[in-house]
Amino acid sequence: MRILAITNQKGGVGKTTTCVNLAASLAATKRKVLLIDLDPQGNATTGSGIDKSSMKHTIYHVLLGDKTLREVTQRSEKGRFDVVPANRELAGAEVELVNEFARETRLKNALAELGDEYDYILIDCPPALNLTTVNALTAAHAVMIPMQCEYYALEGLSDLVNTIKKVRAHLNPSLEIEGLLRTLFDNRNTLAQQVSAELAQHFGDKVYRTVIPRNIRLAEAPSYGVPVLFHDGASKGAKAYLALAGEIINRHLIASRQVTAS
Repeated sequence: MRILAITNQKGGVGKTTTCVNLAASLAATKRKVLLIDLDPQGNATTGSGIDKSSMKHTIYHVLLGDKTLREVTQRSEKGRFDVVPANRELAGAEVELVNEFARETRLKNALAELGDEYDYILIDCPPALNLTTVNALTAAHAVMIPMQCEYYALEGLSDLVNTIKKVRAHLNPSLEIEGLLRTLFDNRNTLAQQVSAELAQHFGDKVYRTVIPRNIRLAEAPSYGVPVLFHDGASKGAKAYLALAGEIINRHLIASRQVTAS
């Protein structure tokens, strides 16, 4: 099982879009996938075709210790993966957990109950470096960072990398950066090309080869409550996320072989 926290404290960079569409693309390769919505906006929940307003129990109740993950998990019939939903209730968890024991490891402990039930668990984090994000980083094996190729994105990236280092030092020694994903990419934009080249220079093979383009079908799909793969499977956005899923699977297969060989 591979647990990926998909995070960036900057909003509007495609975190939720990546979570939903990567989950669907991995599921399309016959992998068993769980998507955990850790954002009070609940966009990953609705984007997976689940009505967040009708949910009596969500990830909020898991973090408070009232429910297990299995008890709150829903099925995204349209996306063909499982979802732990979220809604605005989750915003209260930050305050309610502040004085609780082991508040940073609530999600990690909850995930331990699942064993190896899933091949991939994707965690959609809020656009902030808060307690719920720390829970995700503590529970994850690695971090995927979606980012636009623009100047301010580079500034925010350094803050996130520092946070990852602190979590690694105090809470999760094995946490690593899985990769940097270039999203909303417009190849005609000179600045985007320059920032993309700078990312590749500094982070090397941590930058995914797959690039997610600006694509109207990707933007439309959430309004239909489906991943883009089932909205328009021939679109550039759908093909990009299928390619990303393939790249991630290949990386993990290679890493597994290296561990076995050593």
